[in-house]
Amino acid sequence: MTKLAPIVASVLVVLLVLLPLGLHFGQKAHNRIEITPPDASTPSAPGGHFGNAAARIMQHELEGTTGWRPNDLVLWGPTVAADNNANRQLGILQALRETLRIFKDELTKVSSDTYDRNLVEADNLLRNDPHKWAFPSAESRYGDAIKRLDAYVAGLRGDKPSSRPIITRNTELIPLLEAWNTLLGAAHADLYRTSTDWLQVDDDFYRVTGFCHVIANMLPAVEQEYGNELESRPGLRALFREIHPPLARCAVIKPIYVFNGRDSGMLANQRRNLDSYVNEARQKIYSIRDELEK
Repeated sequence: MTKLAPIVASVLVVLLVLLPLGLHFGQKAHNRIEITPPDASTPSAPGGHFGNAAARIMQHELEGTTGWRPNDLVLWGPTVAADNNANRQLGILQALRETLRIFKDELTKVSSDTYDRNLVEADNLLRNDPHKWAFPSAESRYGDAIKRLDAYVAGLRGDKPSSRPIITRNTELIPLLEAWNTLLGAAHADLYRTSTDWLQVDDDFYRVTGFCHVIANMLPAVEQEYGNELESRPGLRALFREIHPPLARCAVIKPIYVFNGRDSGMLANQRRNLDSYVNEARQKIYSIRDELEK
């Protein structure tokens, strides 16, 4: 037993100290994404920035060091040990699904207009089960969704676009803001709830950072698509600038451990800290929506 003691101690150090630190810094690096805009050498109808941003967000998750995590069988899944990124990816997927639904139903379609074929396919593919590892795997379906989004962007180029462009009117943008606000409202409810099970605390936390990740990285595309409107209304442009900081911070925040301390306790309450960024972003979205309705 004396000889085993150093081995046991070493294993405990790895499991309790080194592994969490390695996962922590690896996740901090992965959380940051730089989206390259679509090729601007050929004239393109509106919609390319939006479709490209959605595709790159999902591509970043599939091509990360550990890939798509929610369907992993051991250690990395959303209900086992190293589950932080798995839950974050589930949040990213949920927010992307809502964003793409509005993209298909509202931003590129009015009344009796037909749906864009590539957007319909991308939307359907993203709705496949995130936990399936085969027959088909989540990765294969989400990879096909990326291809459909890229095909949509390619179809906007040239003098006769084959893809349906974004309708750059205020009335079409409002449903997108409302969908994002609904996501953030649900996030606020989860983060503020006092009866959350101890094992559920970090799951809620990282799922919400996934919501913020999508909205924060889709907003620059929205500003590109609706640039003319924003430039003609300085107050609206200022509101868009103000919404970036809370969402950007919410998207990348990564504590080593997610504590759920009391308001007068010694430990931090990371859920409430994250909720402050979520609520600030919600208020800014309300203000932008009100400004668009004027």
